[in-house]
Order: sequence, then structure tokens, then C-alpha cells
Amino acid sequence: MPSYKGIGVPEIQMSSISNQQRYLAAARHLAEVRRTLQLSLPVVIGQVAVYSMSFVDTVMAGRLPDRQLALAGLGIGGAMWSAFMVFTIGLLMAVQPSVAQLDGAGRHPEAADVTRQAYWIALFAALPFWAACYFSTPLLQLAQVDPQIIPVAAGYLGAISWGAPALCFVFLLRFFSEGSGHTKPTMFYGALGALLNIPLNYIFMFGKFGMPALGTVGCGYATAIVIWLQLFLLVLYIQTHRHYRPFELFSHIALPHWEVMRDLLKLGLPIAVAISLESGLFVAAALLVGQLGPLPAAAHLIAINFSALLFMVPLGMGSAVTVRVGNAMGRGDLQGARYVGIIGMLIVVCGQCCNMVLMLVFPEYIVGLYTDDVAVAALAVSLLFYAGIFQLPDGLQICATGALRGLKDTRVPMIFNLIAYWAIGLTLGYYLTFHQQLGPAGMWIGMIAGLTVGGSLMVARFLLITKRMLAVRSV
Repeated sequence: MPSYKGIGVPEIQMSSISNQQRYLAAARHLAEVRRTLQLSLPVVIGQVAVYSMSFVDTVMAGRLPDRQLALAGLGIGGAMWSAFMVFTIGLLMAVQPSVAQLDGAGRHPEAADVTRQAYWIALFAALPFWAACYFSTPLLQLAQVDPQIIPVAAGYLGAISWGAPALCFVFLLRFFSEGSGHTKPTMFYGALGALLNIPLNYIFMFGKFGMPALGTVGCGYATAIVIWLQLFLLVLYIQTHRHYRPFELFSHIALPHWEVMRDLLKLGLPIAVAISLESGLFVAAALLVGQLGPLPAAAHLIAINFSALLFMVPLGMGSAVTVRVGNAMGRGDLQGARYVGIIGMLIVVCGQCCNMVLMLVFPEYIVGLYTDDVAVAALAVSLLFYAGIFQLPDGLQICATGALRGLKDTRVPMIFNLIAYWAIGLTLGYYLTFHQQLGPAGMWIGMIAGLTVGGSLMVARFLLITKRMLAVRSV
């Protein structure tokens, strides 16, 4: 007769081992989620705070006497400011994965040297950034924006242009800090800027304390002042905080080293082009909707503004994933790089589903925060349906792109962006808006299609590259 006792013992042992393995795997997943959230949370808070300045600008512009024109001008001007800004950000974003990989390898002086060379890139980028904003009228005319909107948008851009040089160095120091694994400065300067922006807007926009009422132009001056204050405080923080002592970033100013700058530009230019193609889709959409007149432009601004505010969450997560993947690559941990990228994308999917529900369930309340104009509100509510659907592909593509940047893979994503956002997204949006007479809703459908294609391509590439790296390592 067989002994069931003898058979049962190994089964119990195997079950115990299996349960222990599952427990360890779950603990590892939770630890990684916790670490990613710890790194990303200050960035998310900082990004939300920074973008809340735009949110506050839009809400306060909705209280100006000529609210439709003010919202339309702020939307067009803000879209162009963002377009010029993101190209500069992309150039400087090369600092983040470069510092992350060097920091992961414990090479702090080299990380500081790379950042000092990026000073020169920031300096060279500042002048054209300022000029494009200050002399924006011909560009707005070339885009065939409604003539009523052009003076308002150009006035806003001329005022905010004075903050462009400071903004270049704010982002440079931010990417250095995040690459070194310290993300709190993004939260601190973002929150401070958001708090200062409200009273400055109130003074300059509505003419308080003896100042003339400048409307949206005053909004631009307020933002420029805030940016310079943020730069001053960020420099002071990095100079005095103990985390940065091994780097000695401000110990000297290095002369241009063309080979290092070339390597940074080799990494940064594709990032700049890629994110410019992505943001260019939104700028082009705003400009095209601007051809329909002030009412559609104002409603579009409300939908895109709130969507962009929520986008700060996956954007911050993508930045954290870049650092985590870059650190793992610096340690030579290919399996870890793949793992942290996948975990980051799963976190973003969960978060974006919550954002989607928020926009689909409470559109009237959201629009009510911006305006009490009945016509603008009705159209904006209808657009928030599309903005809700938009959340999932938008979040997934930015997180996957961040994971690819951690691998220093930037050229192919640039091509993906060209295909997804322009060949598909803008083309479809233009066709639906103007040929099928869907109005601004057609542009939103095109953007959703472009982001879905882009996100799918980015995720597939990250999984493919890391799989190939592991296969090569195992040979």
C-alpha cells in the first residue's frame, strides 16, 4: 500500500516554497512601486505646481471683461510658448539620463562636468527662445490665426519672453538634480512659483496697487518674474544642500568642451525634436482651432488646459522612470532596468484610469472652474469627453518615452513621434475638423489616434530593446 504521508510531505514543502516565492515577488513589486513613487511624487507635485500657474492664468483670464478673446489669446500664446520651451527642454533633458547613469556608477565629478558643459547649451538656447516669443506676431500671422486673437497672443508672448533665459537654467538644474536622485527641488520651486503667481497675476492683470490693468499681458509679466525667482532659489538650494556636496557643481565654470557638448547634443537633439513633434501636435491643434474663431479656441483651451494639468502626473512619473532606468543601466543591471520601466508604466496606467473617470463624470464642474460663459462652457463640456479618453494613451506614451531615455535611446522614438503625431494625429484631426465639419472635436479625435499609435510603439520598443539586451548578456 502506498504511503500517503510520504507523498504529502514534499507536496507541502513545494507549496510552502511556492508561497514563499510569491510572497517575495509581491514584496519586491511593492518595494519597487514604493521607491518609484517616492522618487516621482516630488516631481509630480512640482510639475502640478508649475502647471497650476497656467491653470490659474486661464481661470483668472476667464474673469477679464472680454473673456472669450482673453482665453483665446492666452490659449494660442501659451501654446506657442510651450512649443518653443519644449525644444529647449529636450536639449537639456540629455543631462538627466547622463547624470543618472554616472551617479549610478558612483562617478559624481564626471556628472558635474557634464552638467557644466550643459550650461553653454542652455546659454546658446536662451537667445532664440526669447526672440521667437518677443517677435511672435509674424509667426501668428503665418499660422493664419484669427486677426482678433493675434494682438492678445503676441502681447502675452512679448511679456513672458523675459522669463525665457531663466527658464533654460531652471530646467538644466532641475534635470541635474533629478538625475542625481534628488527630486525635492522640483517640488519646492514649483510650489513657491504657484503661490507667488496668484498675487502677481492679480496685481498685473487687474491693475491693483497703482499698476495699470494689463490683462493677459500682465499675466505674462507675472510668470516671467516668478521664473527668475525660482532660478535664484534653485541655485541657492543646490549650493547649500548636503546631497550635492560630492558633485561640487558650482566650484568653477568650465570652458566649452566641444566633445562633451557634442555628445550631449547627440543625445538631446533627438529628444528635443521628439517632444517638439509631440507638443507641436497640440500647438498645431490650437492654431488650427484658432482659425475657427474665439469661441471654439476658448473652449479648446479649457479642455486642453485641464488635460495638461492632469498630464503632470504621468510626466513626473516618466521623469522618475528615466532616473530609475538610468541608475540601473549605470550599475549594469539590465534586468533591473527592464523591471523598473514596466512597473512605472503599470503605475501610470492605473493613475490615468482615475483621471479618465474624473473627466468623464464631472465635466460640468471642471468647466465651471474656468468660465461662466454659457456658450464657451457648453462646447468645453463636450470636448472634455474626448479629453477623458485621451488620458490613457497620453500617460502611457510619456512614461514609455521616459524609460527609453533612461536607456539613452532617443533617435527611433523621434521617428515614432513624427509618424504618430503628424502623419496620423494631425492629418486625421485636420481632415475631421475641416473636411468632415466636426469642429474642434475632430482635432481631439486625431490627437487621440496619434497618441495611441505613439504610445503603442514606445512600449513595444522598450520591451524589445531590453529583451535583446538580456539575450546578448546571457550569451
